[in-house]
Amino acid sequence: MGVMVLLATPEVDEEVAIRGEEQTVRPWQTVVWNDPVNLMSYVTHVFREYFGFDRAHAERLMLAVHHEGHAIVAEGAREQMELHAQAMHDYGLWATIRQAPQ
Repeated sequence: MGVMVLLATPEVDEEVAIRGEEQTVRPWQTVVWNDPVNLMSYVTHVFREYFGFDRAHAERLMLAVHHEGHAIVAEGAREQMELHAQAMHDYGLWATIRQAPQ
């Protein structure tokens, strides 16, 4: 004799309210950091090859890394930013992820 099991699915309220205001979901960012190892030309090459940026955009980001110490190279879902950070590590660049500021 079989047993029937009913699974309850809880209702999920898609809107999150804090003090009467809706909280927006902040995207995540992949941040590439300056390092003493990689040449600027190599960093530009990585940005062009991996992200598909045109030369001018890749160079602007590389210069931000060089002069400001870091650059945000991508923004979106956390899982995708983790993949981008891992790819940057695979290329030998220093990268982290963080949630975008409000």
